[in-house]
Amino acid sequence: MGRRDESYRATVVRLATAQKVAARSAPAYSRFVNRRLGRLLAAWAYRAGLSPNAVTAVSAGFTFSAVVLLAVLPPTWWLGITVALLLVLGYAFDSADGQVARLTGTGSAAGEWLDHVVDATKVVTLPLALLVGLYRAEAVSPSWLLVPLANAVVSSVLFFAMILTEQLRRAAGVRSQAETAGRVPWLRSLLVIPTDYGVLCLLFALYGATTLFMAAYAVITLLTAAFLLLAAAKWFREIAALGARDDVAL
Repeated sequence: MGRRDESYRATVVRLATAQKVAARSAPAYSRFVNRRLGRLLAAWAYRAGLSPNAVTAVSAGFTFSAVVLLAVLPPTWWLGITVALLLVLGYAFDSADGQVARLTGTGSAAGEWLDHVVDATKVVTLPLALLVGLYRAEAVSPSWLLVPLANAVVSSVLFFAMILTEQLRRAAGVRSQAETAGRVPWLRSLLVIPTDYGVLCLLFALYGATTLFMAAYAVITLLTAAFLLLAAAKWFREIAALGARDDVAL
């Protein structure tokens, strides 16, 4: 049976059964909204014959279009809403590429590499584009420009630490926490909302109210930094324990 011989609804149902378990720390928007949006887009991409890498390219197209707009245009309501929509679509397609790969059995190390490189690029270029746009428009006082700069550092370090921790777990033969966690408690998903990239995407809808936007952006950055400090300490202890276990095994 070809891709187009299956109904869109049937494809969505198949995707729901093929979707991997969410990580224990998955925040609310990413788990309950973005994964579902990604499933709908993955069904469309599958029926359109798109490869997982092509879906990743579509995701990058939406995301980096928003990045460019932020860098070259001054803050307005219409710009904020446009950027928010582009980022939301980019994030949903980012979820869709892996779902297409699992559905078609075409996942690969190269595809995972491409996905992570695009993610690593967007988490640093988005706040830097915001900084450039605010600076060009002279929309805020210079001290506020430290917030997107701090966000670029925090987001980059958090992303790298998460990916490295997971890779070291795999190298030590430890199963992913996403595979062993089962159902994610809703309270935990709500508590980590400040680290949710999807919430950051939606926040740009307030970009026209620049002062309100920057205040909320600063709070998110501060809370994400606090999460990073706590998580980094936990991850370091975990990796140190894995090393000690390996030493005992030797």
